[in-house]
Formats: sequence, structure tokens, C-alpha cells
Amino acid sequence: MKQKSLSQKINWAFITVFYSGLAPKAPGTFGTIASLFIGIPILMYFGSQTLFLAATLISVVAIKEINKYEATSDEHDDKRIVIDELAGMWFALSLAPGITFMLGDVMTFENGIALQLVLSFIFFRIYDIAKPSIIGRIDREAPGGLGVMGDDIVAGFAAGISSAIVWQLVVKFILTLI
Repeated sequence: MKQKSLSQKINWAFITVFYSGLAPKAPGTFGTIASLFIGIPILMYFGSQTLFLAATLISVVAIKEINKYEATSDEHDDKRIVIDELAGMWFALSLAPGITFMLGDVMTFENGIALQLVLSFIFFRIYDIAKPSIIGRIDREAPGGLGVMGDDIVAGFAAGISSAIVWQLVVKFILTLI
């Protein structure tokens, strides 16, 4: 067996989100959970705009790195690759309203941070697994790294918008009663 170069090892750590994609069951869910815990400090200290830009940059780099991986492995959309989950989750978190916060704010229900984190995660996993509409079409038809990343990016946008809608409904119909 050929020894992997340092570049290949770094690439593998990147596209598996620090090896979270190597979980024996549900690697996408483990990758999403890892991405959530990496994204929360970015939201806390740098804000949603920074998280959005980081997700965009990571998406561009990931498409290239996935293309390189697929060229050497002859396998499209290896389930161990979960960098697409990171991008999708970060887009979802950056689009959900009211997500800029400090650590002490997480347990305060009025600002909705904990609920929005949970909603973003749940909606993202639903859209990523079910692949409705355009998400499934991108997954089936887009080639290479663009196909691997594209469906999760769109799922992340849909999850962020869904989380925002649910949060606004909570604010309008539940928090006004309290």
C-alpha cells in the first residue's frame, strides 16, 4: 500500500471534516454535528456574515479538493466526504435570524438562539436526506465536486430560510402570549 503524502492527509482531514465522516453509521449526521460545533464559536465571536463568507470560501475550495479525490478514487460522492455538510450547515446558521450571540445567551428563550440552532440542524438534515425538488436534481445531475457540494449548499439555504420562518411564527404567535 502506497504511503499518503502530507498533502493527501490534509485533504482527507479537510473533506472528512477532521475525520467525522469516518463514523461507521450516519457519517452525514456526524459531519453535520461536528460542523455545528465548529460553527457556533465562529457565530459567537465573528458573526453570521463571517460564517457565510467562510462557508462560501470552503465551498469553492471543497469543490476543487473533491474533484481531486474523485479523480484518484473513481468514486463519486463518497459518504465519508462530509465537507458538504459543513458548508450546508454553515449557510443554514448564517441565514437563520438572530444567530449572533454570546455564550450566556444560548439558554435565553426570548432570543431564540438555541431553538434556531436546533431548527437549522433539523431542517438541514431533512433537506439533505430527503433531497426534495432542485436539491435532488443537483445531487443526481451535477458532476464531480459541484454535485457533491451543490445539493448541500441549496439544502443549507432552504434550512436557514425554514428556520427563519419558524422562528418568526414563534415570535408572532407564541412569544406574544408570554
